[in-house]
Amino acid sequence: MNVLVINCGSSSLKYQLLDMDTETVLAKGLAERIGIDGAVVVHQPAGKDKVKFEQPMETHKEALDIIMAALVDADHGVIKDLKEIDAVGHRTVHGAETFASSVVINDEVIKKMEDCSELAPLHNPANLIGIRACEELLPGVPMVGVFDTAFHQTMPAEAYIYPLPYEMYEKYRIRKYGFHGTSHRFVSLTAAELLGENIGNLKLISCHLGNGASVAAIRYGKCIDTSMGLTPLAGLEMGTRCGDIDPAIIPFLCDKGYTVDQVNTMMNKESGVLGVSGVSSDFRDVEAAAEAGNERAKLALDIFIYRVKTTIGAYVAAMDGVDGIIFTAGLGENSSKDRAAVCSGLKYLGIQLDEEKNSKRGEALVISTPDSRTKVMVIPTNEELMIARDTVELVG
Repeated sequence: MNVLVINCGSSSLKYQLLDMDTETVLAKGLAERIGIDGAVVVHQPAGKDKVKFEQPMETHKEALDIIMAALVDADHGVIKDLKEIDAVGHRTVHGAETFASSVVINDEVIKKMEDCSELAPLHNPANLIGIRACEELLPGVPMVGVFDTAFHQTMPAEAYIYPLPYEMYEKYRIRKYGFHGTSHRFVSLTAAELLGENIGNLKLISCHLGNGASVAAIRYGKCIDTSMGLTPLAGLEMGTRCGDIDPAIIPFLCDKGYTVDQVNTMMNKESGVLGVSGVSSDFRDVEAAAEAGNERAKLALDIFIYRVKTTIGAYVAAMDGVDGIIFTAGLGENSSKDRAAVCSGLKYLGIQLDEEKNSKRGEALVISTPDSRTKVMVIPTNEELMIARDTVELVG
C-alpha cells in the first residue's frame, strides 16, 4: 500500500511517498516559497540524486501538480501512475477538543477543521488548502487527518485548565492543547520497543527540542502534561519564541506604547534564543558564538537548558517518577553537548551517560550506562511514518 504524506505550511509543502508494506520511503521532497518569487520544488527519489524544479507556483495545487508529475516521471519518478497512490495522510495541526485521534477526512471533518482555525490561524488554513488540492488531483483517494494536538487529549483537567474564570473555557475553549503530539507519540512507542518493555508499564518524558520545542509527560502510553499550551508559544524558550513569561508583561508593554500586534510579533518572532543572544534563531550559530566568548549567546543557551531541566523535574513530580527520558528533533537528536548539559542537572534521577554512545547520531539508541537508574535515549523522530501508519490503520 502506497501512502502519500502531506505537510502543508502557509508557503511550503513537504511530502513523502511511502511503501507501507515495507515502511520504506520511495520519494520525498519540499516545495518552498509558494506564491512568492523564487519558488522551488526539491524532489528526492530513493537511491537517486535530488531534482530541482524552479518555476512560479502561485498556489499549493500548482506545487502539487509539479510533485505529482515528478512522482510519475520516466527519469526520476517512483511510480508509473498516480493510481498507485492508495491513500493520503495529512499532518493537521489543531484539532481542539473535537479530534482526540486521527480521522478519515470527509466534508464534516473539513467543516470542523475550519471551526478550529481561529486557534491555529497560521496552520489549519494551510492544512485545508493541501487537503482540497489533493481532493482535486486525486479524486476518490481516501485521506486521513493526523492532528498534532490529538495525542495530548488524554491530559487530565488539572493539567489543561488555565486558572482563568471558568467561563473563558466554556465560551472560547481557552485551555492547554499542546503540540508536536505526532512526534511525542512516535518516539514514546519507539522507546518502549528499544527498552523491550510494554509502553503501558512505562513513565516517559519526551523532549522534542528544535527551533520549536516542547516536553511531554507520558505515563503508561498516555500524555498527562505537555509544555506548549493554547498555542505553540508557551513552554520552553525556542528559536524565536519566548515560551512562558509573566502575562502582565503584555499590558505593561502596551502601556509603554507597543500595540498588541507588536507585542505578539515580538513574543513569536523576535524572542527566544534570537532575542536573548542577538545572534540568530539557529542554535548552531548561537553555540558557535557562545564558544567564541559571546556572553549573551551563552546566556540564551543557559536559559534553554535551565527550562528543559526544570520542565523535566516538574513532570517527574507529576508522574511520581520516570523510567526513561527521550531526546528527539533537530537539537535533541544532534547535539550531544546539550543532551549532556540537560542530564548533568538530573543526577538525582540516577542518570549516568555513556559518553561514547552520546556522541553518536542518526540512530535510535540508549545513551545511558547499563547501571543508570533512569534510561536516557536518543530517538530520531519520524512524524511522516506515524502519519502513514495511522492512514493505513484507518483506510487500509
